Amino acid sequence: MSELVDRIRHDWKIADAKRDAGLVTPDCIARQDDIRYGSDATWQKLDIYRPKDAAGVLPVIVNVHGGAWVYGDKELYQFYSMDLARRGFAVVNFTYRLCPEFQFPAPVQDTDLVFRFIAAHAGEYGLDTERLFAVGDSAGAHLLGLYLCARADPGYAAAYPFEFEQTLSIKAAALNCGIYDTRLPDFPDKDLPLILKDFLPKGGSKEELELISVTPHVTAALPPLYVMTSTDDFLKDQAPPLVQALCDVNVPVSFRLYAAEDRKGGLYHTFHEDIRRKEAIACNDEECAFFKTFC
Repeated sequence: MSELVDRIRHDWKIADAKRDAGLVTPDCIARQDDIRYGSDATWQKLDIYRPKDAAGVLPVIVNVHGGAWVYGDKELYQFYSMDLARRGFAVVNFTYRLCPEFQFPAPVQDTDLVFRFIAAHAGEYGLDTERLFAVGDSAGAHLLGLYLCARADPGYAAAYPFEFEQTLSIKAAALNCGIYDTRLPDFPDKDLPLILKDFLPKGGSKEELELISVTPHVTAALPPLYVMTSTDDFLKDQAPPLVQALCDVNVPVSFRLYAAEDRKGGLYHTFHEDIRRKEAIACNDEECAFFKTFC
């Protein structure tokens, strides 16, 4: 494993633990943990959270976590995911295979396996497959974007070495602080090209960077999207071209650029995971309200 990946996993875990310090499972949430959705007992596991007082089937949000394709798991996203569940959803929060242990398209395939799990076990866990949504942030927004594009376009899906689940309909999705075009010659973070070399089987060839860019694969068949970023997000310039591409093919899209309320501390990348922050509460409220318009 590279020194860069070791550093990311070490430093980001410390920062995330500090952000979530003191958080516990809310009394109002029932959780079912460590459910296998694939054959790999280490990587392919998910949790399901839902309000305790909710009876019957609930609308579903699938969370695709971020972490630069090398970091993150469902444990690091449990409090954010449970916070979404408090708003009246069953939330599926899963771990997927990371780079460099696994390369593209492993996390996209794992995302598909999660939707296959939902299709097969919805009745068991009270999941309403007619009201199905998804969120992703940072690298998770990128992976979710690729997944949505592949489900919407058989021609693009043919580039993947597996078949995509097609019995379910994703009603809407939210892409948060994501990277959507890896073809750009200059990245705002010098580590991104280095990670992509490990992530991609051919080390980041022109063809690979085209394949894993979301923006050029946008089609009119995509579901409605909520796209958000923030004033101090280092990836904020990635959002407007994606939004324009969506508008060009008439995909319903809601675009939000969030700013810090107090104008002092700034509003940085994936701020919405800091669930005690006012701006995060507002963003997560608005995304869930967006989803509920399709329920």
